Amino acid sequence: MNYVGALMSRSRTVLSVLVVILLAGFVSYNNIPLESNPDVTVPVIVVTVPHEGISPEDAERLLARPMELELKTIEGVDEINSYAGEGSATIVLRFDYSFDSDQALLDVREAVDKAKVKIPSTAEEPIVNEIAAADFPIITVSLGGASVPDRVLSRLAKDLRDKIESVPEVLEANINGSREELLEAVVDPAQLEIYGITNDELINAVSRNNRLIAAGAVDNGKGSFSVKIPGLIENGEDVLSIPIKATGDSVVQLRDVTTLRRTFKDALGYTRANGSPAVVLEISKRKGTSLITAVDKVKEVVEREKRNYPPLVEVSYLADQAPDTLDQIKTLQGNISTAMFLVLTVVVAAVGVRSGLLVALGIPFSFLFAFIVVSALGYTYNFMVMFGMLLGLGMLIDGAIVVVELADRTMEEGKSPKEAYIYATRRMFWPVLASTGTTLAAFLPLMFWPGVTGGFMKYLPVTVFAVLFGSLAYALVFAPVLGSLISKPVVDKPNANAIALEAGRYEDLRGVLGLYYRVLNFTTRHAFIVIGVTLAVLFGIIEVYSKAGNGSQFFTEVDPTFTGVNVAAKGNYSAAELRDIVVDVEDKIRGVENYKSLYTRSGAGGVSAGPGGGRSADQIGSMFIELSDRRSRDMNGWEVEAAYREAISDIPGVRAEMRKVEQGPPVGKDIQIQLAGDDLDILAKETRRLSEFLKTLEGVQDVDDTAPVPGIEWEISLDRGKAAMMGADITSVGAAIQLVTNGVLVGKYRPDDVDDEVDIRVRYPEEFRTITRLDELRIATKDGQAPLSSFVTREPKPKLSSIFRQDGQRIMYVRANAGSGVLPEEIVRQVEEWLKTAELDRSLKVIFKGANEEQNDSMAFIGVAFSLALALMGILLVTQFNSFYQAGLILSAVIMSTCGVLLGLVVLGQPFSAIMTGVGIVALAGIIVNNNIVLCASRILTGRLKG
Repeated sequence: MNYVGALMSRSRTVLSVLVVILLAGFVSYNNIPLESNPDVTVPVIVVTVPHEGISPEDAERLLARPMELELKTIEGVDEINSYAGEGSATIVLRFDYSFDSDQALLDVREAVDKAKVKIPSTAEEPIVNEIAAADFPIITVSLGGASVPDRVLSRLAKDLRDKIESVPEVLEANINGSREELLEAVVDPAQLEIYGITNDELINAVSRNNRLIAAGAVDNGKGSFSVKIPGLIENGEDVLSIPIKATGDSVVQLRDVTTLRRTFKDALGYTRANGSPAVVLEISKRKGTSLITAVDKVKEVVEREKRNYPPLVEVSYLADQAPDTLDQIKTLQGNISTAMFLVLTVVVAAVGVRSGLLVALGIPFSFLFAFIVVSALGYTYNFMVMFGMLLGLGMLIDGAIVVVELADRTMEEGKSPKEAYIYATRRMFWPVLASTGTTLAAFLPLMFWPGVTGGFMKYLPVTVFAVLFGSLAYALVFAPVLGSLISKPVVDKPNANAIALEAGRYEDLRGVLGLYYRVLNFTTRHAFIVIGVTLAVLFGIIEVYSKAGNGSQFFTEVDPTFTGVNVAAKGNYSAAELRDIVVDVEDKIRGVENYKSLYTRSGAGGVSAGPGGGRSADQIGSMFIELSDRRSRDMNGWEVEAAYREAISDIPGVRAEMRKVEQGPPVGKDIQIQLAGDDLDILAKETRRLSEFLKTLEGVQDVDDTAPVPGIEWEISLDRGKAAMMGADITSVGAAIQLVTNGVLVGKYRPDDVDDEVDIRVRYPEEFRTITRLDELRIATKDGQAPLSSFVTREPKPKLSSIFRQDGQRIMYVRANAGSGVLPEEIVRQVEEWLKTAELDRSLKVIFKGANEEQNDSMAFIGVAFSLALALMGILLVTQFNSFYQAGLILSAVIMSTCGVLLGLVVLGQPFSAIMTGVGIVALAGIIVNNNIVLCASRILTGRLKG
């Protein structure tokens, strides 16, 4: 190639470009955001429709289904999952991964606005949220203290939230464990009866006197004046002064029949930090920002603010992701540094110090060049980027070695360094380009990996592309110019091996080269025997793997640094009772120790947008555990998890299971079986039967399902005819009942000391809030006050805890994890065999989802990617050598390398990972052909020269 001479004549320009690239790469490396896992866009949008007190059946009929009808018309929606529970309906929309999130949000909001006219007016405003991997908290800050009042902790948490959210890297700080404020008017039933005030009169008086009325404007021709009637409640005195009834010259005000107090809503759940009650802030970072920087700045804010806190307030950090991320980065960087040292040692030993350093300079150059590309694309420095660089390390110096080694041999023949490097570059240009091209061809299909898994994996091929482009530029541009400048003409007589090679006297070769010649001479003389033995070995390896292989898994498991616990129980428990149950499980975990922080939440209900349909119907709490430093404990992470599992396995009436923190793309539990049908009773019955079968299988753990949990609810039946005869209706009955439950919402007001509106509720004293008191309630009729029991009957009925729907059809899930040493695919096979004879109801449809579904999809894509990679490499090789024979000969190495991988898995006892092993085989296909390309090119060129 003539360009080499031109570059050498402008060597100062080339060196300047080299320095600029190195400096720019160094700046990019210092400025690139750091995080543990890739920031993957999750194509999920969640719509939540709150409605206080609504039952799951009514939530499905009145909230979920109307919303589904509008949302399913949105373009790009792949799947609609809905969850109807106590007090709300949640609709989860899964889009195609290529969706435009901004446009999707606009479409969803528009569809929700259209659907609002079809849902009850008493429902609250629907909430639309986009789910993102960045939403996972990077650190949790807890504020606690045994003797610190809840109001103080809530106020401090809200102030701290505002300060933390002002940090540019922070997306939001969500508060958990802080109850909503409430202005509660506690009714004195005796006073109501004395004054003859009915429940309706009380409620209407408050609601009708908390309004802002804009009365308009008066225009008298000489000016225009607006008129308003201020009637909004602004403080407690405004509430107490509301008139309820006027008799003659006296007015009965609210203060005469109620006691007003500023309090909190009844607790639905509790949070705890390291074994003590606490209010916590879960902090998530913005996309594209550094996790380490964000955590450091959050800690700076917290440390500054806590200096002003009361002495009894305890501040601690939970689930801090920064140390684990730094440790992971340092480990991989250490591996890269070790690999660089080993490569440098081998190269120096093979080609000498000067040439070895020249070749080794290609490593930092390629890496820094890759950092420029990765940073320009807006990527973060995460696990997959580091893995791509580590993978590229074994490939990036091949081209430089070939060029430099040939130049050294040419200089031994008496040519000057400049002539030698021009000759070496021109001779090896196409082989180096073809070898790099085939490697890139192997990684190219991985860029088109679909779905969330593809979004997680795309960082790998992009990084490898950047590294190899840098290595190609170094081998064909910068290395020849540098070599021509720093190399010296060889005046010593070539060594004996070099003379023998040039003369073609291979039998005179000595040392390792001579041994290699003798082995090669033997194998070529007995080619058919060698080919036969090779084929026999390859078929033998395949046969051994088919019998002794350890199966497959979705993603390679690593020693955990975080883990979790889900707690489930069945029954009509109060929030305090649920807290006590979860605390019992927490105490078991604390007894095992080996944790750095422990974050506990309790409370029934809720839904997750994650895989597998969210939490189980009977889940009452969860724990997030940050394990202690692995260097300070005697057990590894799996052994600690096993100890936790044993400690919580036999708690009477409680199902506590370990929740593995996923490595790689989020897929949920290992085994997820979806049952779909219309009849809830049949669906629940068969779901429980399948769940019970899974519990009988050996190696299966953490079995749960989303079948409704048995429970009791009280149904109040109104005799409408009798009620009408007495002048009562369902509205007055409902308001009366609300007085002994959550209270009647009569309005809202906004005090000066809070940001959000505060509910105003009227309710009876605590001693009146029981089921038996319902019968004693008295409501106004045309004949005076009458007991509610006159036209209302109360009876207990089975309670339905939740209803799941997918694409308009009711569904339930059975889920489980595979135990240590057990592969999910083996469990799935056993379930499939059982289903053939179980005779499930024919109206049901059974689908395997979760890790098994993702694994099958990934394996299918890997097969297609492998085939495309071979096709691309074949085209490049045929173009290079203009020979199908040469291309086929080179590609045959791919089969041998794949068999070598299978042999390695058998020897090491490792399962085949659909993600990591699959990608490794595809990448290996591009790597192992390089030497064959150089060998074939050298042989062809040597033959032409001799010809």
